[in-house]
Amino acid sequence: MPRRSRHRPAAGPLPDVDHHAALHAGLQWQVPADFNIAQACCSRWAAAPATAARVAIAWEDEAGRRGELSYGELQAQALRLAAALRSQGVRHGQVVALVLPQRPETAVAHMALQMLGAVAMPLSMLFGPDALAYRLQDSAAVAAIVDAGVLPAVRALQAECPALRWLLAVGAPVAASVWTWEEALAHAPQRFRPVATRADDAAILIYTSGTTGPPKGALIPQRALLGNLSGFVCSQNWFGTRDDEVFWSPADWAWTGGLMDALLPTLYFGRRIVAFHGRFHPERAFELMQRHRVTHSFLFPTALKAMMKAVPAPRERYALQLRSVMSAGEALGDAVFDWGRQALGLTVNEMFGQTEINYIVGNCGAFIDRQGGSHPGWPARAGSMGRAYPGHRVAVIDAQGDECPRGTPGDVAVHRLDVHGRPDPVFFLGYWKQPEATAAKYTGDPAASWCRTGDTAVMDDAGYLWYQGRSDDVFKAAGYRIGPSEVENCLVKHPAVANAAVVPKPDAERGALVKAYVVLAPGVTASAALVQALQQHVRGRLAPYEYPKEIEFIDALPMTTTGKVQRRVLRLQEEERARLSSCPPGAASG
Repeated sequence: MPRRSRHRPAAGPLPDVDHHAALHAGLQWQVPADFNIAQACCSRWAAAPATAARVAIAWEDEAGRRGELSYGELQAQALRLAAALRSQGVRHGQVVALVLPQRPETAVAHMALQMLGAVAMPLSMLFGPDALAYRLQDSAAVAAIVDAGVLPAVRALQAECPALRWLLAVGAPVAASVWTWEEALAHAPQRFRPVATRADDAAILIYTSGTTGPPKGALIPQRALLGNLSGFVCSQNWFGTRDDEVFWSPADWAWTGGLMDALLPTLYFGRRIVAFHGRFHPERAFELMQRHRVTHSFLFPTALKAMMKAVPAPRERYALQLRSVMSAGEALGDAVFDWGRQALGLTVNEMFGQTEINYIVGNCGAFIDRQGGSHPGWPARAGSMGRAYPGHRVAVIDAQGDECPRGTPGDVAVHRLDVHGRPDPVFFLGYWKQPEATAAKYTGDPAASWCRTGDTAVMDDAGYLWYQGRSDDVFKAAGYRIGPSEVENCLVKHPAVANAAVVPKPDAERGALVKAYVVLAPGVTASAALVQALQQHVRGRLAPYEYPKEIEFIDALPMTTTGKVQRRVLRLQEEERARLSSCPPGAASG
């Protein structure tokens, strides 16, 4: 609970006072045996007239169309869609794919699936046919709710996905040869009673890229939303304490960042979230925030850098209401950190997490609300990932699972039990149909042990984490998680390629670029035209953010004696090249 001050100063940020230890000591998880995301994010708000009329989603698109959806309307549409899905045979525990952008129907679909007790599998609109086919096949999805723009691509894959027996199109004309959104809601059975779910029941399936092999499906339980909340509230400087809060993020709702760090927690608190269906542009982002009086946001470092360059002094051009901004996906950097304080008038709170165990580390700004309530935080340190959010026991551990001495690099890990010995609800259930991969994620007994993130960091004496890099070959480019194996596999399918290795190339704007080292098949000659052909080959089959921005042809890849590609050698080579290119003339000699 917020501590009341004797006097009532003006609302706004507090001085940097460290309350980290007190916040940890004061939080004890209270997870009910029964919990349902739709009940928590929609039904309870729709049950009371005062909150049912409250706007849940304010939406607009690039064409200028705009509208609003109240919590009451969100509930009514979700109930009708859930009834329609059940009439088509969708049942508890079955997987339903959602290939949808930021639009109100996406939120309705998520609520409907949770009311059914089904498992929502969000998929990016950017995915090409190979990426879509693998996920639809591996998950055995029984149905897919898709945007009209990607309907042809999904329909073309149905023959390859025997479990996928039903499609519903959003935004397609009623005359389309598949069931449309309007038809589904209009002809749904009149009565539907939501399924009661346990906190440990599966709710969401999100595929994450890995070092080896195809992406793995991380199965997220209903309770994980509760585990996200302490980090969400803290990183958003005590979100949920004022009724006028409005959230917006350009993060795709198909990913953990957009779904678990934006859409669902905003709805959990009964607040308004802005949905924009369109491409990101810096000026448009400021215009959107001004028009909707956005108070809280999640912005990737890449987006913030673009906004900083396009509009160095935003408060001189826009009437912004921002109270907090969270950033994650890659390192923020001192320049953006300082710009946030000077140009936006706030400290951008860095956050760290992953799909399997999200929202575990970051920063939290102290805040005084309009009633004079004091909400404590802790100071942010530029360049640091932050500290463990309340409720999460985070450490840096070595290969044996022992905590490393402060200042010593190790693997960032989260314990299954919090500082009070209670189970932490943030944990995923495991990797879909991959028990061995799930077991490998933990050190010791999975019921009471450390779960490794695969990220290397140093923890200082105050508990702040300083990022060192990935423990494996996965990397981030412009905020997107890139698994080299999937890109390499796609490249090798091209007849001109004998072998390939994908590594990050350091880049000041995006953090890293996707770079491919390619060994050509016998008789094939390297050329600029071949580079473009290989880029289009990947872009058309996976996703635009995965294609290699740079390709270098080499005679042979560095290999271990057991025949494994040594990506680390190539990665270090790229880092050294970047270092030398950034040095003044003559500085690298000698």
